[in-house]
Amino acid sequence: MTGILLLDWPMMALSLFNTIVIAWMGLTVLLNAERRTWGVWFTGVGMLAGALFFISHSALLGLDLNDINPNVDVWWQIGWPIVSLLPLSWYVVMLWYSGFWDDRNSPLRRRHQKWLFVSISLSGLLTIALLIANPLPTYLQAATYALSDPGVLHGLPVLFVIYVLNNMLCISLSLDALLNPTASGRLMGNLARLRARPWLMTAALCMLLVSLLLALVLLWVVAGASNSVGITLRVIAAFDIILSSIIALAVLSIGRALVVYEVFTGKTLPRRGLYRQWRNAVILGAGFGVVAAGSLTLHAQPVYIVLLATVIITVFYALHNWRGYAEREQMMSQLRPFIIGQGLYDQLRAPRSADKSDATEPFNTLCRDVLGARLAYLIPLGQLAPLVGAGLAYPLGNVPAMLALNEITAQFGLPAVICVPLDPLRYAGASWAAPLWSEQGLIGILLLGEKRDGGLYAQEEIEVARAGGERLLDMQAGAAMARRLMALQRQRLAETQLLDQRARRSLHDDVLPRLHAAILGLSGAPNTDESVTLLADAHRRIAGLLHEMAATDAPEVAKDGVVGALRHVVEMELVRDFDAVTWNVEPQVESALRQLPQMTAEVVFYAAREALRNAARYGRGDHLERELRLHVSVTTAASNPQIIIEDDGVGLHGEARAQSYGGGSGQGLALHSTMMAVIGGSLAVDSSVGAGTQVVLILPTM
Repeated sequence: MTGILLLDWPMMALSLFNTIVIAWMGLTVLLNAERRTWGVWFTGVGMLAGALFFISHSALLGLDLNDINPNVDVWWQIGWPIVSLLPLSWYVVMLWYSGFWDDRNSPLRRRHQKWLFVSISLSGLLTIALLIANPLPTYLQAATYALSDPGVLHGLPVLFVIYVLNNMLCISLSLDALLNPTASGRLMGNLARLRARPWLMTAALCMLLVSLLLALVLLWVVAGASNSVGITLRVIAAFDIILSSIIALAVLSIGRALVVYEVFTGKTLPRRGLYRQWRNAVILGAGFGVVAAGSLTLHAQPVYIVLLATVIITVFYALHNWRGYAEREQMMSQLRPFIIGQGLYDQLRAPRSADKSDATEPFNTLCRDVLGARLAYLIPLGQLAPLVGAGLAYPLGNVPAMLALNEITAQFGLPAVICVPLDPLRYAGASWAAPLWSEQGLIGILLLGEKRDGGLYAQEEIEVARAGGERLLDMQAGAAMARRLMALQRQRLAETQLLDQRARRSLHDDVLPRLHAAILGLSGAPNTDESVTLLADAHRRIAGLLHEMAATDAPEVAKDGVVGALRHVVEMELVRDFDAVTWNVEPQVESALRQLPQMTAEVVFYAAREALRNAARYGRGDHLERELRLHVSVTTAASNPQIIIEDDGVGLHGEARAQSYGGGSGQGLALHSTMMAVIGGSLAVDSSVGAGTQVVLILPTM
C-alpha cells in the first residue's frame, strides 16, 4: 500500500469487488450450464482465472513495503501469466459464442481461422517467456522502483510490444466476431445475441482501453519518467484505480449479458431468478469490498476484521432470505386467481351467467402482473375450440381474426418446444407463441407481445404462462361443457313436461270426449257412421301424440347406420335444398361407424344432421337463386374416423353464425359440440365470408 487513505481504500475495494463478482460469474456458468461443453468449461475456468488474478492483486495490495518477503513473489508470478492469457481467452470465448465451431464453412470460420492461429502463437510465446525466461523483476524490485539493472530488464521491452499487439489483436478480432456471428441454433439465440451484443462490446472496449493504459504505465515505468519513488507509487496507484474501475465496468457488462440473456450457459431462455442473484452478488461485492478495504486500510485489529466480515455475511444472508420470502409471497399473490374456486356450482344454478367468462380476470392477472406483457392472446385449438370459443385477449378486446395459426403449430413439433418467435406485423403485435398441451395433444396457443420493460421473457415466466394458459382453457372448457349439459338437461326436462302436459290435455279434452260420444252413439242408436268418424278422429289424434313423443328417437341410425341415416336426411328432408350433393365414403370407415355404441352413434348423427340443416338454411344467405353444392366425406385422420360436411355457400357470419352455432337458444352446433366432447370426439367449424362452411366431426378412436 502507498499509505495514502484516499488511494489505498478504493484500490482494495475495487480489487475485492472484482474478485467476488468474477468468481460468482465463473461458478454460475459452470453450475448453471444446460450442457457443459468445452466452451462452457473454457468460459467458466477463464472467469475463475480472472478471479484468481484479483486474489493475487488484493494480496499484493494488502502488503506493506516493510512486510515484503520472498514468498510474496508467488502472488506476483501468478498474476502475469493470467494477464497474458486473458485476451486470448476472451477472443476464444467470443468465437465460440458467435458460432465459430458450429459451421466449418461459415464466413466467420474462414475469416478468423488464420487470425486465431496468430493470436495463439503470440499468447503462447508471451506466456512461455514469462514462465521460462523469467524476464520480470521481483515484486520488491518493482515496488521500490529498483529497475536500473540492465540484466533485470533483459528482453522486457520486446515483451511489452508483444503484449500490447496481442491484446489489441485479440480484442479487435473479438469485436469483429460479435458483429458477424453465425446463425444460432438456440431458441431466441439470435435475439439474445442482438440484445447482448452492446454489453459484450462494451466489455471488449473496456478491455482494449485497459490494455492501452496498462501498456502506457509499463512503458512509463520502464522509461524512468520520474526518479521519485513516492511520486511513482502514487501515480501507479491512481492508474490502478482507473484500471480496476474500467475492469469493474467490463465485469458488470459481462454479468448483465450473462444473467439477462444467458449468453454462456446455453439455456433456452433467461431465468428471472438468476438476475436477482447477480444483483445480490454485485451488492455483496460492493458492500463487502468497501467495508473490508476500509478495515485493512485503517489497520484495524484482525479480530475486528473477522467480526465485521461475520456481521456483513450474516446481514446479507438475512436480507437474501427476506427477499426470497417476499418474492414467494408476491408470486403466491399473483397466482392466487388461478387456484381459487371458480364458482362453477353457482353458475350452473344460475343459467343467466352462462355467457360470463370467468377466465378473463385470471388471464388479465397473468399477463399484467406475472408476465408484464403489453398484449396477449389465448387461442383454443383442437377439441377445446368449440367449447371455449374465440379465446381471450389482453388488454380487453377480441382475438384478431385471420391469424396464420397453421404456420405457428407447424413449428411446435413436440411438447419440449417452449416458444417460437413471431413477426409482430403478421400476428397483431404478438412476438412469441407458446404451445399449450394436454393429454389429447395441442389444445391452444398463447401469443405474447413484448414485455413492458423491453426485456426478454424469463424461462420461469414462459413456464408459468403455459401452465396458466392450459389451466384457463381447461377451466373454460369444463365450465362450458357443464353449462351446456345443464342447459340440454333443462331443455329435455322442459320438452318432456311439455309433451306430457300436451298428451294429458289432448287425451282429456279431445280424445276422451270423442271416445265417450262414440260409445254412446254405438250403444244408443243405430247411426254408426258418426261413431266411426269419431273413433277415426280419436285414432288420428292418438297417433299424432305418439309421433310427437317419438320425435327424439333415431330408429334409422340403428337400422341404416350413421352414414345411411345421413343419406336418408339429404335425400328425403333436404332433397330440394342443394343443387348437387357428392359423397366420399371409405367403406371401412362406414363399416366401423356401424360398430359404434347406440348412444355414440346417435350423438354423431344428430351433430351431422344439424350441420346439414345449417348448410341448407344459411348456405344461400339472402341470394335464394344462388347455386349451393354440398360435399360429405367420411374418412380417417390420425386413426380417428371423421365426417366432413362442407358447402360452397356464402359462409356463416353475423346473425347466421350466432343462430347456427347456438344463438343462446339451447340449439345449434354449440350443444352438439358439447355432446361430441362427452363421447370423446370433437366438432369444429371453419367458415369464411364467401368461401363456404366446413364442419368437421372427429370421432373417438375405436
